[in-house]
Amino acid sequence: MKSDFLLAITQLSAEKNLPRAVVFKAVEQALAMAFKKEAFAADQNVSVKIAPATGDFKVYVQKKVVDEVADPSREISLSDALAMEPKAAVGALVDVEATPKSAGRIAAQTAKQVVLQRLREAEREVVYEEYVDKAGEILSGVVQRVEPRQITINLGKGEAVLPMSEQVRTERYRLGQRVKVYVVEVAKGVKGPQVIVSRSHRELLRKLLELEVPEVQRGVVEIKDIAREPGSRSKVSVVAKQEKVDAVGSCVGLRGIRIQNVVNELGGEKVDVVQWHSDPRVYIANALSPAPVISVDIDPEQKVAQVVVPDRQLSLAIGKEGQNARLAAKLTGWKVDLKGSSVAEAERVVQPVAVAAGATVPAIAQATPSAVEAPVQVEALVQVPVAAAAAATVAPAPVMEPPSPAVEAPVEVATPVEEELVFIPQAPGERPRIRFAEELLGAPTRDLEAKGKGVKATKAAKAGPKEAERRRELAAPVRKKRPRLADLLNEEDLDSDIEVEHKATP
Repeated sequence: MKSDFLLAITQLSAEKNLPRAVVFKAVEQALAMAFKKEAFAADQNVSVKIAPATGDFKVYVQKKVVDEVADPSREISLSDALAMEPKAAVGALVDVEATPKSAGRIAAQTAKQVVLQRLREAEREVVYEEYVDKAGEILSGVVQRVEPRQITINLGKGEAVLPMSEQVRTERYRLGQRVKVYVVEVAKGVKGPQVIVSRSHRELLRKLLELEVPEVQRGVVEIKDIAREPGSRSKVSVVAKQEKVDAVGSCVGLRGIRIQNVVNELGGEKVDVVQWHSDPRVYIANALSPAPVISVDIDPEQKVAQVVVPDRQLSLAIGKEGQNARLAAKLTGWKVDLKGSSVAEAERVVQPVAVAAGATVPAIAQATPSAVEAPVQVEALVQVPVAAAAAATVAPAPVMEPPSPAVEAPVEVATPVEEELVFIPQAPGERPRIRFAEELLGAPTRDLEAKGKGVKATKAAKAGPKEAERRRELAAPVRKKRPRLADLLNEEDLDSDIEVEHKATP
């Protein structure tokens, strides 16, 4: 029958998720320290052994084998040692059972604290041994705590820390959310082993592709380079190790199902899969996908590539805020200089022509097609070094005289309508005349009055005789004559005059 002590150890092992052997060792160390503090000297070596089957324990103390015992607490005679250990000899150390009858309250409290401490240390050691070999791998966990500076993720047997520097700014984490993380480092800290994970590491994309693409996991398709801007966009270059294998198609999958799973796991981050090539020109052109490329010129010494794209596709090649070109440069390791086709053509055609000593402008004009059309452009395109300027002989350009007209004819100047009051057309040979403001301002005033009368007449004609009669009747009471002073003397005459005037008013 199992004792209560053994049941307690079994329960601790299940709660802490630790092996029973680890829990037994921790309890033995705790009991040894408790009994040593209670019944033994400070410099004595005390150990405890617990029987796994029954839960009984025994306390042992180390003693030295001597011929004559001077200190019984530290020494044992040879005859007694041979009874316990047949191979004992003088000067050797043997474990002698010295189990106390009971332990006091102080010893029990000490044992409890030591047991808890040893269990925590054992738990940390188990976590460290579990994850120390998983650095550089991808794990799945559940968000357990969300703090301002870090996020704690439960990995099952232990906890991992997702610091702010390894988080994606566009992602929002919530309690209970299951996420895949990349194990960056596993280190021993003051509070135990610390597992640092990341969501922004570029190797996370590599591990996700290995999970989703069997060809990558088997080694048929190799991932060469990865350039990533977490939460926004990434570029991956792949190459096939076997013939007749489409590396890009294998990563994309049927109808894009494989790459779509990776995009969903990364929170909607766009992933471009491009074909790797040993030729830097072809590789750079592929890296700028989806923009088409006309030509690529490289400078191997300075690792600079001059890329020409169509004018309409220049913004697509650059990308939003230069993202596409920046990712292509990170992916290939070359500095990419993008130009439109029109700019590149202009730079190619308009090249400075060096003038050799003794050369003349007509000779250069024959060699330069653009200079034949306009002699003025030849001077603009020719660059003469200072040293060769003295020795160069330049033929003077012919002076072009303007042709003289045969017959002088009067020229008619077209005057704008809005400037009619300022400029007065004059006949050839006529002297200028002085015009006054009244003349200049009177004419438009009269014209406006005449124009207004014409508009009124037109409206009256359109209105008809009945409308004109109605308007006259409405305007009649307004046009009353002012009464004279003589009429005001007689009130009756005033009334009669007013009635007469009303009747006489047309």
